[in-house]
Amino acid sequence: MGTSLKPTHTRSPVLPELPDPQHVDCRGVASVLARVGDKWSVFVIMMLGDGPKRFNELKRMINGISQRMLTLTLRGLERDGLVTRTIFPTIPPRVDYELTDLGRGLQQPVKALGQWAANHLQQIEAARTRFDTRNSA
Repeated sequence: MGTSLKPTHTRSPVLPELPDPQHVDCRGVASVLARVGDKWSVFVIMMLGDGPKRFNELKRMINGISQRMLTLTLRGLERDGLVTRTIFPTIPPRVDYELTDLGRGLQQPVKALGQWAANHLQQIEAARTRFDTRNSA
């Protein structure tokens, strides 16, 4: 049958303790990259690039994301200071999500990454097919 190459984890990796103090920054950078490099975070940042959105609006725009995963992603981005959550006292309450200045600083690199992925999707799929064919024996 073979080993599945599909990612099965949804949490950021916990890095082991590093004895050398000069590597402490690596742990911090790794945790930030785990957040901003997560596929759902990339999509949320891209979708919020043109202004605030409501939760259900984001859910409709990001094909395939579950309500739970969108909630977790938005909370993580809010915790990291990349997204703000504003509650409006209406009935029912309206909640908007918007990029902070820090989050807007990620727009260009995230957009470039998303564009690169879209531009190279066919090449990557072809490479995967070749790899799977070669390794299925």
